[in-house]
This record gives sequence, structure tokens and C-alpha cells, in this order.
Amino acid sequence: MPHFESYDKVCEYMDSLGLFSMDMGLGRMEAFWQHRGMPDIPVVHVVGTNGKGSTSTFFESVARAHGVRTGLFTSPHLVTPRERIRIDGEMLNPAVWTRLANMVLDTPGGSELTYFEFQTCLAMLAFIDANVDVAVMEAGMGGRYDATNVFIPGLTLFVAIGMDHEAVLGNTLQAIALDKAGAMHEGGKAITGAQNPEALNVLFSQAQAVGADLAFADDMVPRLTEDLGLRGQYQRRNARLAVAGWLAAAERLGIDSDYSTIAEGLRQAFIAGRFHSVQLERMPPLILDGAHNPHALEALSRTLKEENIRPKALVFGCMADKDIPRMVPLLLGMTDGPIFCPPIAWQRAANPADLVAVLGDKAEAVESITEALQRVAKYSGSVLVCGSLYLLAAFYELYPEFLSRKPQ
Repeated sequence: MPHFESYDKVCEYMDSLGLFSMDMGLGRMEAFWQHRGMPDIPVVHVVGTNGKGSTSTFFESVARAHGVRTGLFTSPHLVTPRERIRIDGEMLNPAVWTRLANMVLDTPGGSELTYFEFQTCLAMLAFIDANVDVAVMEAGMGGRYDATNVFIPGLTLFVAIGMDHEAVLGNTLQAIALDKAGAMHEGGKAITGAQNPEALNVLFSQAQAVGADLAFADDMVPRLTEDLGLRGQYQRRNARLAVAGWLAAAERLGIDSDYSTIAEGLRQAFIAGRFHSVQLERMPPLILDGAHNPHALEALSRTLKEENIRPKALVFGCMADKDIPRMVPLLLGMTDGPIFCPPIAWQRAANPADLVAVLGDKAEAVESITEALQRVAKYSGSVLVCGSLYLLAAFYELYPEFLSRKPQ
């Protein structure tokens, strides 16, 4: 008899594991794949702090444009865990999730996996099942002990490394970089985008220590002028890293890479919640962005200036463990209008009243995302909804048609 009879039961089980329950180490993953047999699918591993999802998406879109059958594993999701696993750009249907989840638990050690490990194993089983040509795996938090690192990828892409998840990875940039640098393996190829010098030194030291080949994306792709499906000047850095990764992967896979096809792949890339413009009836234009830490807010602020957008109002919320004092001047500098702070349905969320206390007179606590949208309806210019992905999830739950370019 199967463990799960429906996708809803799978979700209930995953919820019972605890979204943020962590037990660092690869022992459970190694035991699971020892029983199943390590897959031989080429893996592209995307590691770092800000830009992992965008870089993964750019790479996958470019690969798919070349006719490559792709698997993509990203996190977190906005509304449904189905967003995390895609084959050729499409989410798996619930019945496939249910079947694969039963395969995970039928494997010795499957019941011992954490939330993220369970989904990582399910994703790779999906990629094996679909016979993909390449699996693009976004690291969840770190590098060395991240569940995605069990597959010993031949190609590792490093986005910008910054301060985040300090309680788990360490409270210095060097400590965080050292953990993420642990994703490199002997004989593997690694490519990095622009890095803080301290983080870059760690990457080079680790590459030398393990015998990995570390290259610069900017040396491989000196200039990128194509239109991008993801807006923002900072996305050009992510796109350059993705293209550099694609060139390396295409050579290994024996695929002829075409410049116009690369450009088409970059244009087709899409992620909900990454400077995502939407238009609701009788509402001002909304810009949705999951900038939830100082580094991401700085990039968002630059993009607004580049596109000559000055939001008439903000809707903002974040987790309580973020560096809120550093975020305050960035938020205040984005608008001359009010900042509405609705509650976020998550135990780690900052209390709206606490946010208002540090944001000052421009800020106001509201009862819900719905009330926040009602309050901004009177404005004629753009309104920015930013911060925690859980805040954005509340919007997409109301308007799921915006989760993809075409309705699911």
C-alpha cells in the first residue's frame, strides 16, 4: 500500500518535517543514494547568496532553447512546492509528485530525510524519470553540506556571496564563503561571478586545495547586451554567469552553442517575484520583488533608479531575523509615499508594529495584504510590494495567474 494517496497527503507529510528543520551533514543523502545508486545525470550546481534562482533560471532557459531536455530544482516556492521542480520549464503534475514521494519513502533512509533533503531526492528522481540531459540544482543555503552537493557536480556556478543565514553558516563573510566554497570538488569546473575580495580569496584557496578549475564569468563572457526576461541591471551579472556556465556545459555535453539561441533563452527566462510587473483591474501598476535582505534591497533600489521608477507607495514585510536597521534607510529612500506593513503568516516574521516603529512616520501597520492593496489603489503611479517571499506568496495566492507567464 502506498504511503501517500494524494498530493495533499505529500504536502501534509512535508509540512510535518518542518520547513526550516536542519541537521547539517550529507550522511542521510549519501545513505539514500547508496541504496538507489548515484545518478549519472550531468549536474550544474548554483551556489551563493543572492542571485541563485535567477542564474539557475537563465541557465535552464538557455539550455532549453538549444533543445536540451532540462531539469530545474529551485527554492523556496511561493504558493506550492510544485514550483520547485520543473522538467523543460513545466511543473510536475500532482500525480507525479505523489508517485515520486512514495518512491522516496520506499527507499531505505527515505523516512529520515529532512524537508529539503526529501525534496532534493524527489527532484533527482523526477529528473531520472524524465531522462533529462542536464539537472540544474540550486543550493538551498550553504554549499559543503547542502543536500544538493551530494551529487558531486561537474560544474559549479558561484553567484555573489554575502552575509545571510549567519546563525547557521557563520557570522563572518569568510566563514560563509568557506562553507559555500565547499561545493567545489576535485577535478570539477567552477565559475564565479563578481565577488567581494574576501570571498574571492576563499574561493581561490578552496579551488587550489581540492584541485578544481576556477574561472571568472566576466573573462568568458566579456559583454552582454541582450534583452533579458528578468529585469534589473544586476540581472546582467546573473545572466553572464549563466551564459559562461552554459558555454562550459555545452562543451562538456558536445552541444553546438548558438549566439542567437542564447539570446532567445535569456529573453524567455521568467521567475515570479523578481521585479515582476503586474496589472490588476482598477489598480496602479504593481512591482513584486522578493528583496528580503540589505544586499537584495540595494540591487532593487538601483534597478528602480535605472528604470526611472519612483514608487508612490510601498508594501513591505520581512522576517524578524533579518538586518532590519540596515534595510530601513534603503526602504525610506525608495519612495516619498507611505509604507504599509501587513502581517506575514509565518512564525519568524517581524511584527508589523515593530517595523513601523523603526520605519517612522511614513509607515503604517495594516491588517492584511488585501487591506494594503486597497490602501494603494488610489495611486496613479507604480506601487512596490517587496520583502519576504512569504509576503509575495500571500499576493500570488490571491492572484495565482501571475505565477507564470501563461496560466497553469
